[in-house]
Amino acid sequence: MPLEDGGAARRSWRHPCGVTGCEGARDTPHRDERAPRVSGTGVMAEDEEPWPELDDGDVTSERGEEACRALQRAGSGEALMAELSERVQEVVRSSGWWERHGVDICILSCSLLALPAGFLCLRSAHTIPFLVGVLILGVGYHTLAVKGSHLASHNALTKSRSWGKVWAVFFIEFCSAFTAEQASYNHVKLHHGYTNVIGLGDSSTWKLPFLNRYIYLFIAPLAVPIITPLVALDLLRNVETRAALRTVCLVSLGLCCHYCLLRHVSGFQSPWSALLCMLVTRSLLAHPYIHVNIFQHIGLPMFAADRKPKRIQQMSLGVLNLPRNALLDWCFGHSLISCHVEHHLFPSLSDNMCLKIKPVVSQYLKEKRLPYNEDTYGSRLQLFLQKYEELMVHAPPITELVGIQ
Repeated sequence: MPLEDGGAARRSWRHPCGVTGCEGARDTPHRDERAPRVSGTGVMAEDEEPWPELDDGDVTSERGEEACRALQRAGSGEALMAELSERVQEVVRSSGWWERHGVDICILSCSLLALPAGFLCLRSAHTIPFLVGVLILGVGYHTLAVKGSHLASHNALTKSRSWGKVWAVFFIEFCSAFTAEQASYNHVKLHHGYTNVIGLGDSSTWKLPFLNRYIYLFIAPLAVPIITPLVALDLLRNVETRAALRTVCLVSLGLCCHYCLLRHVSGFQSPWSALLCMLVTRSLLAHPYIHVNIFQHIGLPMFAADRKPKRIQQMSLGVLNLPRNALLDWCFGHSLISCHVEHHLFPSLSDNMCLKIKPVVSQYLKEKRLPYNEDTYGSRLQLFLQKYEELMVHAPPITELVGIQ
């Protein structure tokens, strides 16, 4: 079942945890849908099988019929998910703390410890050291704000729920300038609970139909650092007063710390030059950040809330992996780049563990003749440029999977 005319496609505005300028646009479930309920490792829809407990386009009718035949051949969704979960569980049991949590904590720690060097490089009057400073701050910021926030929202950095909440508040509010409660609700409960379900987790909050394709894909991402805290302030109406006050304090503290360090450590004399540097470093990887989030879901099959397939089938159809990329793997994490299918099937696992179970998941889905969507970054970009109106302006059609609901 080929992807949406993606050329090199092969089958073989939401922050990863809801932190974006657009994600907050949908903060309540569809009126005809009950809110998702939380399970031990995440969220599941009311009529959906539980997530496994682990230790730590134009969608044409032909595509729908092909998907239907493939999934009917595969058999029971619950049995398939249980069998895959057991295989993944074996890998998790054989992995130590370093593989489960340590690798990703080390990456986040290195990014945090490198920030002082970035601020000091900005003191230089020479071009190359100055650009190195911008690069260090930009990469460090996105690692903490995207990778850190995403892992923290899924409690994938630690077994402790209490510490998990502390890390979520730190990464999402202090580093990313968003609200932790709304980020978790939008990403974990809606996006993961209702992946590619029309009106709930269909990634439609990323769509800005009033922008043309070139402005949306190449210019609008630069505004993400400005839009994000503004949307967060608007969403504070939906959280408790104490949580709202905490969010305001931590977001303000994070932004003020960044500004003051630029003024007093990096030596920026003008307030406007310091603010411009903040914008540049915080939007350094905004383009791939936006692109990755739309490439991996939009253009794939979408489902009606009352007619969606079982979990393993839903995720294999509606999620796509991109190739590995050293920079994006470091800043965004494997679960958002090359292991997105694995992440949606087992969202409580860390980036490193998603990479470790990738061969197991891909082999199993291919054995059962289920889709395992992969495509290149360039191919998806070309697709969205060619079919922007179809994919990002008009609502995607619903894939009919008759007989497997």
